[in-house]
Amino acid sequence: MDAKIIFLESDTELHSWESLAEIIAHEECQGILLDIGMPVRHKNVNYNCRIIVYNSKILLIRPKLSLASDGNYREQRWFTPWKGERIVEQYYLPRLITKVTGQHKVPIGDAVISTYDSCFGAETCEELFTPRAPHINMSLDGVEIFTNSSGSHHELRKLNIRLELIKEATLKSGGIYLYANQQGCDGDRLYYDGSAMIVVNGKVVAQASQFSLYDVEVVTATVDLEEVRAYRTFRSRAMQARETAPYERIEAGMSLSSDAEDVNPMVQPTKEISIGYHVPEEEIALGPACFLWDYLRRSRQAGYFVPLSAVEKGDNPQVVEDLLRIVGEEEDSTWRPSNSQDIANRIFHTAYMGSKNSSAETRGRAKDLGEKIGSYHLNFDIDNVVSAVTTLFTTVTSYTPKYKMLRMVLAYLFAQLLPTVRGRTKPGSLLVLGSANVDESLRGYFTKYDCSSADINPIGAISKTDLKRFILWASTEFEMPLLQDFIDAPPTAELEPITEDYVQSDEADMGMSYNELSIYGRLRKVDKLGPYGMWTKLLHEWGHILSPREIYEKTRWFFWCYSINRHKMTTLTPSYHAEQYSPDDNRYDLRPFLYPGFSFAYRKIEKALAAMGVAAEKKPEVDGEKKND
Repeated sequence: MDAKIIFLESDTELHSWESLAEIIAHEECQGILLDIGMPVRHKNVNYNCRIIVYNSKILLIRPKLSLASDGNYREQRWFTPWKGERIVEQYYLPRLITKVTGQHKVPIGDAVISTYDSCFGAETCEELFTPRAPHINMSLDGVEIFTNSSGSHHELRKLNIRLELIKEATLKSGGIYLYANQQGCDGDRLYYDGSAMIVVNGKVVAQASQFSLYDVEVVTATVDLEEVRAYRTFRSRAMQARETAPYERIEAGMSLSSDAEDVNPMVQPTKEISIGYHVPEEEIALGPACFLWDYLRRSRQAGYFVPLSAVEKGDNPQVVEDLLRIVGEEEDSTWRPSNSQDIANRIFHTAYMGSKNSSAETRGRAKDLGEKIGSYHLNFDIDNVVSAVTTLFTTVTSYTPKYKMLRMVLAYLFAQLLPTVRGRTKPGSLLVLGSANVDESLRGYFTKYDCSSADINPIGAISKTDLKRFILWASTEFEMPLLQDFIDAPPTAELEPITEDYVQSDEADMGMSYNELSIYGRLRKVDKLGPYGMWTKLLHEWGHILSPREIYEKTRWFFWCYSINRHKMTTLTPSYHAEQYSPDDNRYDLRPFLYPGFSFAYRKIEKALAAMGVAAEKKPEVDGEKKND
């Protein structure tokens, strides 16, 4: 678990040692080489460590060398990197561990474990992603097996990067790589997407699921150490290996393989498998769903409520137990769902909160979608509530506000009381889901404290373009053709009255398209560009359709809208993290919420436009138009 500042509490370390004592003393854990992660305080300094254990003896405490301090992670606030490569000291064990192991001190540092027939070393999560990863020097010093216990979170299209790094770790100079990753919601905005695997000489021989409801998932493979040794016989590796400084080796006093004389034709190396990847649309379907399931069972609430504008098959007893508790059944209940709609009707509540500005088309689409999903659906108007509030405001101020809604206040009212209305006797209310996307958040196209507020938002870090592709995919994959109607409908919040010749449009109100917003977001966050850098980049991207001045005006308009609305991000509902360019203010995208003007950058752009002369205003030639020599 990513406990963050709780890692600094003494209780955390104490309970970690107590848990370790129970594990290493357990009879099921004997005869197994264990690699267990926990915080360790050495000389009053906190380290993120792997504890290597065999037969109730601690062989090595291996601290992490490189800490994750980018993006979502602030590991250096809780831990300190180890002193350096190949540095080993003595660690004096707490007495509760001494009672179990009989040891008073053990090695702590960057060392490796030697068995009678091989050698293995550990690296942890971020270390794999560093340019000079520990496995490089360890492999040159004869380490044949590498373990990596990771906490790597899900992002759309990220898994292939991680898998390529793992394959690359043993592709160049051979080896066996055992990769384990956390899976599930960790009490925060991140979903850890599993995909544990075993790789031999760059070939994947075992891979676990990326998305699952299981608490524990195990993959195994039979590997041949001789394949690694044969793979490493090329001369260039040997020349570098002879110059490599040696690691201190800790003797494990055990063998990983059987005796050479014990020939068993039934035991053979596991064959290479094809790597399983999900397309982004599948990732959107599975990732947030698993995240919401974990969120619901850990919060111990009764279900979800979403104001509107897949179930995993199997007999996992833990999933069944959680489901019975969530839907309010007793532990010995014989109720079992016959399909996904049965579950949805018990835990998923939807409502269309209409007004005089709402169209019959959107109301009908919401009703049809609720029926198809199987949700407990409500359809009502909120004009009376809005009228009461606006009348009060008008009486006090003599001003009549227009086009604003109070949906979220009503959403929480229904979320609190619907379980009681439906006869639930066990405690628990509904969690309100938000539905703003990452592009709307980046632009600030939402009302602060209103429909942007909820308990959790499963799509808050997913772009509008990805969501459209997902809906198209889902319409076929889930046999829900009605979703095509949502794609065909113009994006509108219906905040203003609809007339015969006017329908409010989100993109028209924003002054930019959702496709443009996706580009702006990626350039701002991923490419780390300000106004001037973005303008120069867009000259190459859009220069064939827009003039330099038009690109400047678009860039300036985006940064104006972004900067005056940045303060809204400080109160936005926590979202499932899914995009590299997420503007999440909590810790991923740390920026001021009160921006100064970008006058210096704008003067620089205007100076560049002036130097271009008439070319700054010139539109690109259309296809087929004759070009001057």
